[in-house]
Amino acid sequence: MIGVLAGVRLAICLGKPRGYSEETYWDMVPWMLIPGILGARMWHVLMPSKSSGLSFEWYLQNPGEILAIWKGGLGIPGGVLGGVLGILAFCKRRKISFPKFIDTVAPGIALGQAIGRWGNFVNQELYGRPSSLPWAITIEPAYRVPEYADIATYHPLFLYESMYNLLIVLCLWRIDHSEKIRLREGSLFLCYLIAYPTGRFFLEFLRLDTALVGKINMNQLIMAVTAVISLILLIIRERSAEEK
Repeated sequence: MIGVLAGVRLAICLGKPRGYSEETYWDMVPWMLIPGILGARMWHVLMPSKSSGLSFEWYLQNPGEILAIWKGGLGIPGGVLGGVLGILAFCKRRKISFPKFIDTVAPGIALGQAIGRWGNFVNQELYGRPSSLPWAITIEPAYRVPEYADIATYHPLFLYESMYNLLIVLCLWRIDHSEKIRLREGSLFLCYLIAYPTGRFFLEFLRLDTALVGKINMNQLIMAVTAVISLILLIIRERSAEEK
């Protein structure tokens, strides 16, 4: 929730010069938050992490557990997807330009993720492979992946992703305020859809608690596809604008 509030405040800073009022963003929050939570939950249900000991088939056999968010299980990619669809519905309802509006929200999404990742630290989850580096973190036995039960210290993967998201925030802010770069409306959000999935793709190589379908890391596959498609769309849109 702290991440959501910080993200909204940042969006307000980018939105005011574009003519959007502060009230517009606070009105947008429930439209973004509710689908975002539902999307994050469904992502987990479809592709639960290995350490949860659960599977999609288990949820099908126990449908009452699907909404049991208080027992854990939320996936950021699904949260982003659900939140963006909610913002799209909000823009249609208010007759607001979605590409223009989502550009103001994109850096706030990354900021919200950067802050939210610290919840993984509190819960002792989303840690990486075993490590003896000075900044490695100790994971208590109860939270260790079974194959590594005898190993105490690991890469702080949540921290790596948090720092990477902060870098995305700075880059998007820099692009948005640059006098030399002029992107079409909606392209700043495409930059986010390139940057975050690319970083997440490579960080997945360090992750122990992956969501596998067969032997395929689905998070990694979806991140790669998202980044490539977004890059192609960005190039097409900006070349079209340049020609015009």
